[in-house]
Order: sequence, then structure tokens, then C-alpha cells
Amino acid sequence: MSSSEEQPRNLAQFKRYRLNDEGRETFSSIDQIKTEASIERIYNRYEQMVALDPGLPKLYRNDHARYLQVSLERLSSSYECLDSSRPWIIYWIMNAASILSLRFDDELLDRAVDFLVKCRSKDGGFGGGPGQDPHLATTYAAVNALCIIGTEKALDAIDRRSLKQFLGAVRESSGAFRMHVGGELDVRGAYCAISSAKLVSFTPEEELKLFEGTAAWIAECQTYEGGFGGAPNLEAHGGYSFCAAAALIMLGGEERCDLDALLRWTVNRQMAYEGGFQGRTNKLVDGCYSFWQGALVPIVQSLIARKEHNQDILNVSLFHRLALQEYVMICCQKPNGGLIDKPGKPADLYHTCYALSGLAVAQHCETHSLPLVLGTDERNEVLPTHPVHNIPPKAALDACRYFIQFDQTETEFEKYTQECNRKQKATAPAEDTPENGSEVRSMSSRISEDDGSTSNNSQCTSSRASEERSMGS
Repeated sequence: MSSSEEQPRNLAQFKRYRLNDEGRETFSSIDQIKTEASIERIYNRYEQMVALDPGLPKLYRNDHARYLQVSLERLSSSYECLDSSRPWIIYWIMNAASILSLRFDDELLDRAVDFLVKCRSKDGGFGGGPGQDPHLATTYAAVNALCIIGTEKALDAIDRRSLKQFLGAVRESSGAFRMHVGGELDVRGAYCAISSAKLVSFTPEEELKLFEGTAAWIAECQTYEGGFGGAPNLEAHGGYSFCAAAALIMLGGEERCDLDALLRWTVNRQMAYEGGFQGRTNKLVDGCYSFWQGALVPIVQSLIARKEHNQDILNVSLFHRLALQEYVMICCQKPNGGLIDKPGKPADLYHTCYALSGLAVAQHCETHSLPLVLGTDERNEVLPTHPVHNIPPKAALDACRYFIQFDQTETEFEKYTQECNRKQKATAPAEDTPENGSEVRSMSSRISEDDGSTSNNSQCTSSRASEERSMGS
């Protein structure tokens, strides 16, 4: 249905979509009935409240902003179990804040960059904390966080040369990627590697070599249901399906997959009564799949449009955008800040990030038309997120441009150096002259001053290695 036709649901009418277990009680049906009962209580209360306040629902923007600010400055002890995922925590906070149009002060952002530098490994990529081995998931999170921050200091914290070495070290001959050296192999690895490479503008030649065979391996992960598992012969899953489709939209190779089956599987993961998405067949609704499945729908539409050379498919919404917003805004917000998996669960940064990301996708996935926002309060509208990288679209564009400019500066310097060397050989083949050496050094300084970037990769690597040693990485 188009956005002009889509209306908020009459929630009382949607009660007919509650589960009927047909007298065959299972563990799954028991959990589903309990979840629906808790959501029904919330929807019933909401319908009574909206009769008193037609401005409902409201996005608790200030409460969420305060929750994110406090979390970035100091985490509670409940996050100790995520010691090896600290770049993720920074990314979840940064992305949720960007969707809410919240900008932290420069000093706090600098501290975040300084910490991520400590997580950077001498072997390339980023670990889950200082001194930890590099991992593709935390590398993806760190790159995303640094791109969102977007300062020159943040982008310079991404060492592309060692990142290329790390991605090569976890690549398999099949084109698949392990999450770390000697680690598990699944489709997350391919997505994290491709997304990171795209954001830092690897050259087409580097991408061709690094991702040879990757699309074919991803296609092997599609299941009989239409979704993708983490690896061949595993169950279809929303997170893995997003990773597979997002990788293909960046890499190409969608002709190897059954896109119609993928689209059918994806749209059927939206729960008829709850309004949110489940991650797998016969599972419960979960706020995080508001993004993993919600963003997957327009991505699959784009893949089909590209494969069939027909852009018309992008002009219609293929999931109920207002129903998803109802689930996020009515069922998943905590009044004191943060968002949740489902009613009865505590708020956490992971679900805050991905529930808000799903809200952004639901409002902005039709780029040709005005945002579709639930409620009458204009503050309910959030900023868009890039459906493939899940960072602000401008942050993705600015990062790509920054690193392309960096490449152009290097190329200019290399060409100038080669020309100087050619002249030196023609006039003094036995040895370099001091004048020419000064000329090259002068050119290096000029490029660095003009572009604000390091013009020589070896110099950049050396300075970064010194920086790591001084921070005890």
C-alpha cells in the first residue's frame, strides 16, 4: 500500500489476529499468547489515553537523549558482560543519538575517539577493547561510530592500510569471511567487511580482489524459506538475511538469489497483531527487528528493481509502516528513557539503537515522498538512517568523500615523487641531491597542510603505531 493510503490501525479490530493454537499447545504458542496478552493490555490502555489526549503517541525524545548521554559518560555494572563489545556500545549510542538529532559536545566525542584508537589493533581492524584481538563485528562498529562522529580526528583513526591487511587475513578462498582469525564463519563477516571497505573507499581493484567469490558464497546461504541463514544449510534469520541482502546491494550478484522468495519471507515476518517484526518463523516479536527486517524490505525491493531494471517497485511500501511505528512508540518506549525488546523487558542500548533505526526506516523508506509519521506531534519525526550501513546518510557520504580525497592526495604526491626521481636520474644518476630531497619534503608538507591529511602512507602508519604504543594498546 502507498503511504497516502496507509492509516493507523483500529487496534480493537486487529485482535482477531491473535494466535489460535487450535488446541495444540506448545512452548512457542504459550510464549506467543503471553506476549500478545501483555501487548493487548498496552494497546487497550493506549486507546483509552488517546481519547483524552489526541496528541498521542509521543516519542520520549528528551528522556531517550538523557539516557544516551548518561550511558556514554558512565555505564552501569550490568554492561560488564559486554567488555569485548565496547565499540558496539559507542556505536549504538552514537547512531541512536544521530537519529534523535542529538549531538554530544566535542570533548566527549574526542574521548570516544581516543578510546576507539586504543581498541585499534596493530594487526589491523578493531578489537572489543584495548589489547583485545581484532574482530570483524567490532571493526564494523568502530568504523561506523567514527564515521558518525565525522571529525578529521575520527576519520584519521581508521588505518586503512592495516584494515586491508586484516580483512585479507580473515578472508577464506571461497570468498567467505571469518569473524576473526581462526574464528567462526558466517554471513555477518561478509557484510561487516564489505560495509567497512565501502565507507573507507577501497578502490574498485581492491574490492574486486578482496571480495572475489563472496556473492556466490552468500547465495549459498539462502534457505528453502527464502531468507538467509548464517552459513549454508542453517535456518533463515532476520539479522543474517539483512547482512546477506545489504552485502549484495553493495557488491552485486543478486541474480544468484531467489529475490521473490526473500521478499515474501521478509514481509511475512511482520506480526499481524503486534505490528513489529519477528526474527524467525514461529518466534516472538522483538524491537530490534524493527530495523533488521524493516530495512530489509526496501533493500530487497532495490535488489529486485536493479535485477529487473524496473524502478516502479520502489514506489510502494511493502510493509505496514504505521503498524511498525505503533509497536515501537506504544510498546517499546520506557518513560524514563531507552527502548526495549518487548513489554516486560528492561531498556538497553542495543534495542534503543535498533528500535529507533526501525522507526527511522518506517518514516523515511519512501525517499520520493514526504515522511510518514505516526501521531500529530511534529517531534515524533526522527532523522533518516542509511538502510544499508545504519548510520546517517550524510555521514556515509562524507566518509567516502574524505577517503577518496585522501587517495587523490597520495596519488598526486606519488606522481610528483616519481617525476622528481626521473629528473634526478637524468641529471645525477649516482646519488640524490640535497636540493631534490628538500623539494620532495617541501611538496609533502604542502599537501599535508592543504588537505589536512597525511600524504604518505608509511608516515601515517608510523605515527599511528607510536600513538598505539603510547596508549598501551
